[in-house]
Order: sequence, then structure tokens, then C-alpha cells
Amino acid sequence: LIWRLTGGRVHATDVTNASRTLLFDIRAMAWSDELCRLFNVSQTILPEVHPSSGPFGTVDPSLLGSAVPITGCAGDQEAAAFGQGVEAPGEAKTTYGTGAFLVFATGERMIESHRGLLTTPLCSIALPGQTPAHRYCLEGSVFIAGALVGWLRDGLGLVERSGDIESLAASVESNGGVMIVPALTGLGGPHWDPTARGLIIGLSRATHRGHIARAALEAIALSVAEVVESMQADSGTPLRRLRVDGGATGNDLLMQIQADVLGIPVERPAVRETTSLGAALLAGLATGFYPDTRAVAAARRVERTFEPAMNEAERRRLLAAWRDAVSRSKAWAVPR
Repeated sequence: LIWRLTGGRVHATDVTNASRTLLFDIRAMAWSDELCRLFNVSQTILPEVHPSSGPFGTVDPSLLGSAVPITGCAGDQEAAAFGQGVEAPGEAKTTYGTGAFLVFATGERMIESHRGLLTTPLCSIALPGQTPAHRYCLEGSVFIAGALVGWLRDGLGLVERSGDIESLAASVESNGGVMIVPALTGLGGPHWDPTARGLIIGLSRATHRGHIARAALEAIALSVAEVVESMQADSGTPLRRLRVDGGATGNDLLMQIQADVLGIPVERPAVRETTSLGAALLAGLATGFYPDTRAVAAARRVERTFEPAMNEAERRRLLAAWRDAVSRSKAWAVPR
């Protein structure tokens, strides 16, 4: 049953949270009688299910000096998606942190992935006199994104500060034939191979630090592009633009490479911590600070759009080299 409900894959996070996450029926948006019986859990000990925007209670006055209302509640990626305005089918966002986390909206359709993605609800809101609309998305995770730059800094001493990676990568016009697969903890979506290991290939005597730095930024962007490709294939809906957030989006070269390998514009918001923004927008909508969803949409701002500049032949060549390198990194940690 768990296998069926998770689209044929059971991930570590699913197993860890099975006592709660897998008790919820995302079709009915309620606790599942069948799953509660399976896990021998009484529904009386489970919390009430509410929309993401609405009254959840108040903070103990002894903590903040007054009973501050709690009116927004959402998972981190779903909150980021709400902060980015990812709602209509075919809209998507990527949050770049230690890893990279993608959410691709599918509207009222709940799509079961056949390419290693998760199906999950988006944030729901309940405006006065209205029944909350249930919208869904496909979610994908790249294990290593910003952590790759951290490893190059701390593990290899390639740069002194993480921010130095951009100028070093920009010092060369190409990766010089170098590809990096950042499988430092295995591969996440869409491969889900815990036995894969990191790989740097294409080294020659002409290789120097700039080529490795550029290959690292390309590895992050190509990892994201591979998940986007799976999302488009599962949904049958093309992605017209990618909205991005998180600390690594401050790297202009990374964002340009991301636009290039996807072949679509990449939008960076004025507020890059959109997980916090999304939670604030949900709370503000419930309290009336934002009177309606149009006011919420008006609170979102795009700071810069990165347009793709790479020609199609070069993009295809880079993607083919990436797929080749990824295939070589798999099953490396299998006992021999």
C-alpha cells in the first residue's frame, strides 16, 4: 500500500515520517482510515486538518508578551512555492540551499510520477465563504547543490570563501571538458541511487581551478535541469519559466547557466528567502492584512530575469555529457 501511494518508490523521508505523513490521504485531504488501521494508530491522537492559511491557535503569552495568533502553517517547499506564486499548472520553482528542491504545479490533477518524483499537495487557502481548493504538485530533490561549493571550499581548498566560486568560474569561457557529478551522498531525484558517488571526469594537464569551479556550477544547474525534464515528462506540460530562490541564487553566473541549460528564462525574486515570505503571506491572508489573493500576488516582486543565451547545439552537447558522466557515477559504492 505504501509502495502504491508513493508512486512505486519509498524514500527515507517517507519511512522516517510514516507514523504521520503516510497516514494522510492526499486525495481526500483527510486522515486515511485504511492507513491508520495498517499502522495501528488511533485518529483521536492526530491533529485536526486545516487549510494552510487560517487560525491554528496562539503563542503562549509568557513567550512573547501577548497571545500572538498563528495563522500560517506549511511545509518549507510548499511555503516557498506559495511565496513564489507557483499555483497554475506548469509553474515551478527551485530553492537552492544545501541541496536543490523543485516544486512543479499540476493544478487539480494529482499525477503519480513514473520518474522518481513525489506527488504532494500545494498550500491550500480558505477565503471566507469559500471551500478551499485542493491543488497538487510534483516535487523533486537534488541532494547536493550549495553543499558542492562548500566541499570545494572546505574539502579541497579551491576557494577561500563560497562567494569566490563565481569569479573563479567566470575566469574561463567553458569547463574545458571537465564534468562533475556531485553525488557526495548518493544521487537524489530522479535517480535515487544511494550507491552513486561523486565524480570529476575529463581532467587533463590543461585543467586548472577555473575549469573545476565552472564545472561545479554547471553540475548544480544540470542536476536541476534533469529533475525539470522528469517533471515535464510526467505532467505533459512544458515549463515556460523557472522561479528561483535561496542563498545560491545570489550567484549570477549560476543563474545564467541555469537559464542556458534549461533553455527558458529564470526569474529571481526581490525576496530570496521565499519560504519565510510564503509563510508570512499565508498568515497575512488569514488575518486580513492582505484582503485577497490579488493583494498577495502584488506583494511578490521579480528582481531580475536571466534569459537563455546558449545555442541549442551546445545545450544538447552539455546535457549529453552530463548524462554520460552520471551513468558512470552509479553503483560505485556497491561491495565488490
